[in-house]
Amino acid sequence: MLGMPRSSAKPPRAEPRSPRRSPAPDERQRDAERTRQRILDAAVEEFAAKGYAGARVAEIARRAGVNAQLIAYYFDGKQGLYDTLRERWESTEAIFAGPDRPFAALISGYLNAVCNQPSWARLLIWQALGDGSGSQQANAAQSANLTQAVADIRRRQEIGELSDEYDAETILVILWSAVMAPITMPQTIQHACGADLNSPEFKDRYAAQLQRLFAGPTPNDG
Repeated sequence: MLGMPRSSAKPPRAEPRSPRRSPAPDERQRDAERTRQRILDAAVEEFAAKGYAGARVAEIARRAGVNAQLIAYYFDGKQGLYDTLRERWESTEAIFAGPDRPFAALISGYLNAVCNQPSWARLLIWQALGDGSGSQQANAAQSANLTQAVADIRRRQEIGELSDEYDAETILVILWSAVMAPITMPQTIQHACGADLNSPEFKDRYAAQLQRLFAGPTPNDG
């Protein structure tokens, strides 16, 4: 069998490739920040679903689409990642829950945060249940936050913003439980209130009711 005739034409010369450019420092920084944020977003979901004790670093890495070693690299492991989330929540909380905020705005801020960020709220509930996330740093921070919250309620009682008929500690526990109720027992709240828990109408009405529970006396009282 005769072979195919060979072409005498020379193949075209390949264009020289440009040398691969190394990413600039600011690009590497942005990539690192995006990776960290993906890990944090995945960690919120994992901790919210399973608590600290049940959460797995491998599952957080899978959710984030990264190598699990990056969690150790960026956050020094599971506890460091959890502590970073706690610190981020405290930074967010400080925006809408500062001591200079009126009590009505305080209630609305917490309720909006719970309804708009349910995974963060569930993470806080796990923490309140004592799910094993209690590093010394975390326990100290939680104790300091609660002490500060009680002191702030007492201050508001002294200036007449809140009723002084109740212990500050009791007010804190009742309001914290009520604000978390849309997450802890959503079906009960929805059936009782007959409203969509994410609707602005429900949140405005519910917040107004909570504000009135322990409100201080109005000028026309007694």
